[in-house]
Amino acid sequence: MDPAVTSLLILAASVALFVWNRLPVGVVAILTALSLYATGILTVDQALAGFGDPVVIFVASLFVVSEGLDATGVTTWAGQAITERAGTGRVRLLIAFMVLAGLLTAVVSPNGSVAALLPMVVVVVALRHRHPPSQLLIPLAFAAHAGSLLALSGSPVNVIVSDAAAGAGEGPFNFFEFAILGVPLLIATIALATLAGPRLLPVRTGSALADLSRHAATLADHYALQDGFYRLRVKGDSELVGSAISQVPAVPEPLRVLGVQTVDGAAAPDSHILVPGDALSISGPATDVVSYAERNGLDVGMRPVTSADMLTKQMGVVEVVIPPRSPMVGERVFPGMVRLGEIVILAVGHLGRDRGARSTVLAEGDSLLLHGPWGVIDSLVHDRDVLVIDSPELIRRQAVPFGTRAIEAVIILAAMVILLATGVVAPAVAGLAAAAAMVAFRVVRPQQAYRAVSWQTVVLLGGLIPLSTAISTSGAAEIIANLIIGAAGNGSPYVLLVALFLLTAALGQVISNTATVLIVVPIAIAAAAETGISVAPVLMMVAVAGSSSFLTPIATPANMMVMGPAGYRFGDYWKFGLPLLLIWLLIALAVIPVAWPFSP
Repeated sequence: MDPAVTSLLILAASVALFVWNRLPVGVVAILTALSLYATGILTVDQALAGFGDPVVIFVASLFVVSEGLDATGVTTWAGQAITERAGTGRVRLLIAFMVLAGLLTAVVSPNGSVAALLPMVVVVVALRHRHPPSQLLIPLAFAAHAGSLLALSGSPVNVIVSDAAAGAGEGPFNFFEFAILGVPLLIATIALATLAGPRLLPVRTGSALADLSRHAATLADHYALQDGFYRLRVKGDSELVGSAISQVPAVPEPLRVLGVQTVDGAAAPDSHILVPGDALSISGPATDVVSYAERNGLDVGMRPVTSADMLTKQMGVVEVVIPPRSPMVGERVFPGMVRLGEIVILAVGHLGRDRGARSTVLAEGDSLLLHGPWGVIDSLVHDRDVLVIDSPELIRRQAVPFGTRAIEAVIILAAMVILLATGVVAPAVAGLAAAAAMVAFRVVRPQQAYRAVSWQTVVLLGGLIPLSTAISTSGAAEIIANLIIGAAGNGSPYVLLVALFLLTAALGQVISNTATVLIVVPIAIAAAAETGISVAPVLMMVAVAGSSSFLTPIATPANMMVMGPAGYRFGDYWKFGLPLLLIWLLIALAVIPVAWPFSP
């Protein structure tokens, strides 16, 4: 069979499998690459070359950079700063978050931008100010799509078309060249959302996200933390050394001994003989506590932890529950006890009620409020002795804006953008350097970096790049290009742009926009060659169409992310997306010929 026909059949089968949606997209991509090898269209090196392509490496590195910004609270800080200035009105908040989504997408991709801002929009705007999330989240996702056209790093689509332009002999697009289109498209998206959004979008609520941005105050109120406690360590020359706890001098009112922790970390019984290093947990006014400590040779260690002290860059708080069969069942605890060397018990809940300043024998279902360094708090997630209620990582991202290593994350991001903008090194090198720096400077942990990468996207790219190669080298691109030219006629190049836009946009609603652009790019280049026009305007139109995934929730991960929290249905997307799609087409037709002339 003719190689061009075989390539088109494999293309049709791949699209059908994407639409069928019964196989993971990564599996479809791998099957596509293997099919090209099995049919002899490509050699084994060509069929597997996509997984080592610089585009794939660059996209993977952007996920790590995005994780660094999100994990250190940079995006949370930006979101809170905007809400403080934008007020509580729907329109002002919507505009502010759409602008932020667009700008953030320019450096971390639409999926990363929506993932980072989704909790802030739902919590800050929807829950606190009683705005329906269904009126906010589709505009947020679509603003992210528009923002992907503000810079080269905004989307894999941009990298693909820029690389294709370079391969066609016209040179790659500059880092901010996409903004010539991206800025008016973002403005138009915001205008449609603010003016027609209330009529085009449903009024509906979806699955609620937890509001953890005021987590410390909520916990302090729930456990009635008031005076707090002091830990007084028994010094070697203390008069209390050698005395049983029952013989300790009476603590004057209003002080109260909550408990004594031995050197080995256990709660001491009344018969325990005090030794140097034992710690008394005492509640009461600061002056009385200090006076009592001085009289009895005690060293004032930990002071009360207030709600303002609970969540800082270095220290965190977490609520845990004692599960069945935990070794902690039957253990006596009290506020002020230290566990794991650095975790302090702030409060104890027994049988659903706060125990206040009393010693408690733990039972199944009891809760503990723990305070300590974030690193130790994070380790409790994997501790089988307790069940963590709220994710420490989610608490940190929502409630600790501009946290630890945030400055390093911003500096690394700025350095990457400078490298990309100046073109000193290839995009893949700049992205890899930034990702490596995020790990080297401990902005993200190695395992965290691995988890941050969307391996589905990586496999999808690696598997479909060979399909793009096959379409280009087998003559299939020329066949499709001739069909498009025949349908569009040999007259105005505007008709060719419209035909390519419709082809790309239609495919992009049911399969990945990255996969779509990989398929259409060789067709667009062939069509440009057949009609004798420059490749640049044709590829830029493909980039715009590839980013206009507005009609279905399955078009992009960003669209899927907002579906649950807003309670969207499949048909909600096209009602707002179709008018926006037409607006984007008109803007592209007006701007592209001026910025990138048709003449070669």
